Amino acid sequence: MASYAAIGSEPDSADPMSSSTGSLRGRRRGRGKKDIGHVGQASWISSVINLLNTILGAGLLAMPSALSKMGIFLGILVIAWAGLTAGFGLYLQTRCARYVDRGHVSFAALSQLTYPNLSIIFDSAIAIKCFGVAVSYLIIIGDLMPGVVRGFAPGAAEIAFLVDRQFWITAFMLIVIPLSFLRRLDSLKYTSVIALCSIAYLVVLVFAHWVMGDTLEDKGEVRVFRWSGPVSALAAFPVIVFAYTCHQNMFSILNEILDNSHFRTTSVIFASIGSACALYILTGITGYLSYGDNIKGNIVSMYPETTFSTIGRLAIVVLVMFSYPLQIHPCRASIDACLKWKPRRRSTQNEVSPSRTTLLNTPKATKPHEMGDVRFAIISTALIVLSFIMAMTVSSLEKVLAYVGSTGSTTISFILPGLFYYKISDPDSDHHQRLIKDEDDQDEFSSADAEGYLMSDAHKNRDWRRRLLRSLSLALAIYGGCVMVTCLVINIFLVASH
Repeated sequence: MASYAAIGSEPDSADPMSSSTGSLRGRRRGRGKKDIGHVGQASWISSVINLLNTILGAGLLAMPSALSKMGIFLGILVIAWAGLTAGFGLYLQTRCARYVDRGHVSFAALSQLTYPNLSIIFDSAIAIKCFGVAVSYLIIIGDLMPGVVRGFAPGAAEIAFLVDRQFWITAFMLIVIPLSFLRRLDSLKYTSVIALCSIAYLVVLVFAHWVMGDTLEDKGEVRVFRWSGPVSALAAFPVIVFAYTCHQNMFSILNEILDNSHFRTTSVIFASIGSACALYILTGITGYLSYGDNIKGNIVSMYPETTFSTIGRLAIVVLVMFSYPLQIHPCRASIDACLKWKPRRRSTQNEVSPSRTTLLNTPKATKPHEMGDVRFAIISTALIVLSFIMAMTVSSLEKVLAYVGSTGSTTISFILPGLFYYKISDPDSDHHQRLIKDEDDQDEFSSADAEGYLMSDAHKNRDWRRRLLRSLSLALAIYGGCVMVTCLVINIFLVASH
């Protein structure tokens, strides 16, 4: 059994009988007392849709090129491995969320419980990464729309502004600005559905060209088990790893989902990562079989100029347009956390250590976590204006995004989830002991008639699983550090040299 030496008593001002009844009702749904005062509104399907839309992007169309460097067999293994590690990072986020009151979990909140003086570094990495991706989406719109116009109306090329990238960036800003001012991620579920329909069209387009075999004239060698060499395979590795980055929105999904039980949140991760992995493998294999080693970075750009391929380019535009707000949402939250950051001195024995009760459980403590309307508007406007200016003045961010992805994506996906869980689940920490005490109280209440030895075995199993999970979380953080170093070396010696 766990020791609760570091935990003080918590008086319950509510009526004991009503409190117990409410707690039992919560447990039957797989929840705890952290749900009191906050009820999510997002459904399971909307959570999956938003998370899946955050995952899927232009990286889908780069999978055939990645497989051409690794070979089909190794490429499939790497895609599956990248999905497994990314999914484990998401799972650790759900476990970390249990230490924070419902509706208030974020990277900033967990940083305050684990590494308070490093939180500004973590949030800065998240903000820079999300902002860079948002700018790249606007650049993609500006690059593709002139070609879409020429494909649908060749005569329109004579009208200068219709083939001007800056005009189309400005035009699409009128659509993404209102979406970027939505507070709740769940409000974007309908635009995410449209974006996923665009993804579905692109997958069907790639699959159809492979079935029709209209690319055989340009087809090169197809390698199943052989790769093109370690250097080429390593160059393709970051493309696959970063294709699963969605962790910046996971905490928002956990805050907003109606049923935040362990089963439901885990199934959201499984459905999102599993669907993305299946689409990556399908698109990668069929696209690679279409062109073999002659494949380029974006397979849609290789297809003949037809109405279907033009619609495919428009589908990419729609996809990145509706993915832009999904990057602004976490970027805004991280910048707000950076602006609120203050260095904290080490606590002494006479000071109360920060716990989820003292930080987030009282009504007064919840107010600072809700961004005020004026602050929300200022930060949102600044992000939109800056991203617009950068997209209008910079035509290529490939090298910058390569470094941002190497640092930001690995930090969000692997390092932070691993470090946060390893630190906060320390058996000697106040936060962990308080959580254990809550769970033990729930077990005793809901299983009052269980035999003693059965409960003892259950506790032993639970403690063993926690120790294993804690070891795996540290391994994930170390793995993230190795991925970061590998990707930076690749960018320095391969990307920068071209």
